[in-house]
Amino acid sequence: MMWGYGWDMGWSWIAALFGLLMLAGIVLLVVLLVRQFGGAGSHGGGAGVAGPTPGRSRARQILDERYAAGEITAEQYREQIQVLGENA
Repeated sequence: MMWGYGWDMGWSWIAALFGLLMLAGIVLLVVLLVRQFGGAGSHGGGAGVAGPTPGRSRARQILDERYAAGEITAEQYREQIQVLGENA
């Protein structure tokens, strides 16, 4: 036997690389499956981040974000809610 110096030496690194690629593929597949079927807790951008409030329009969500960021005053916020026809 020629431990590592024969014809098989050239193929061993290819087999190792193939094994690593297979392992990476399996890990990626598991991550994608968990994200797809993980439930409501896996979406939303991170821990503690609330998603959109059900029943509110996208316009109201934008208005809420602008008010929270300080881009509009409380009076402007209330006026825009009345324009949208949504309750505060």
